[in-house]
Amino acid sequence: MSQSTAPRAFITGCAGTFFTPDEVDFLREAAPWGLILFRRNVEAPAQVAALVNAFRAIVGREDAPVLIDQEGGRVQRLGPPHWPVYPPAEVFARRAEDGDPQAAATAARLGARLMATDLAAVGINVDCVPCADLRLPEGHGIIGDRAYGSTPVQVAALARAAAEGLMSGGVLPVLKHIPGHGRARADSHESLPVVETSRAELEATDFEPFRLLADLPLGMTAHVVYTAIDPDRPATTSKRVIDEIIRGHIGFDGALMSDDLSMGALAGSLASRAEASFAAGCDLALHCNGRIDEMREVASRSPVLEGEAARRCAAALARIAPVEEMVLSEARARFSDMIAAS
Repeated sequence: MSQSTAPRAFITGCAGTFFTPDEVDFLREAAPWGLILFRRNVEAPAQVAALVNAFRAIVGREDAPVLIDQEGGRVQRLGPPHWPVYPPAEVFARRAEDGDPQAAATAARLGARLMATDLAAVGINVDCVPCADLRLPEGHGIIGDRAYGSTPVQVAALARAAAEGLMSGGVLPVLKHIPGHGRARADSHESLPVVETSRAELEATDFEPFRLLADLPLGMTAHVVYTAIDPDRPATTSKRVIDEIIRGHIGFDGALMSDDLSMGALAGSLASRAEASFAAGCDLALHCNGRIDEMREVASRSPVLEGEAARRCAAALARIAPVEEMVLSEARARFSDMIAAS
């Protein structure tokens, strides 16, 4: 195991199902705060657990965060034949809209609790859920059925239920995409969305679920321009959006990571994107695609985690709680019945 050193303020991906010698050298030298896994990194439970354990051994931190996007529906990195299929957020939204919001929240919480069990079993301790973006008619389908509904109160209630389910299973949630991707007409994986809605309307709609969830431990920015606040820069690289909206109006004091810096919404080199996200006020830079040349570029502009960013990250990890006991087979059967009734 390497000597433990203060981590650098970024989260990195990797290329495959095990670390190459170059990746081992990179991880040991760059000391990222966390690792994020994708489907390309997943083969079987024992292999995922070995990859997670290897990461923590290389960076020398037993509690080093390992993240994944395990929402259910279209966004599920762990799946058959080794892991169950989970429904998208829209299933819980429909249950709430059909007149039973309490049953919808109970189902969302239990589904997330079961996902946490799957994740914790292989050592993953952070899930990039819940998605608190509204589903709006003009919005791009990249959100679509990933949303818990179209009204702030419903979205916040179901998103909170999912977050609580994860935490009861020993996994931290990540609130995304702050301050709201639902109204965006473009997929930020491919191009930069621009939202021209007034600030007053945004505060009453898109931003409101995030304000109601501001106490969650971790958050992820949106690569979206809100012209009423900063016409020149997306939230990820906008000091005005982060200061005035995310930290100000919304009141989020958790650890704030960028969305993936390699996405098509952002321009410039990976180094300049990382620099801009830190200058704007992100605590952590996220880079996902596993290309080691890009990983090195992001690492070269990522500071040692210190000050307020270190405090927020430590506070987030401190919220990993003991796992609530449950009989797994009974819980899975109960969840199946809930979904069948939706």
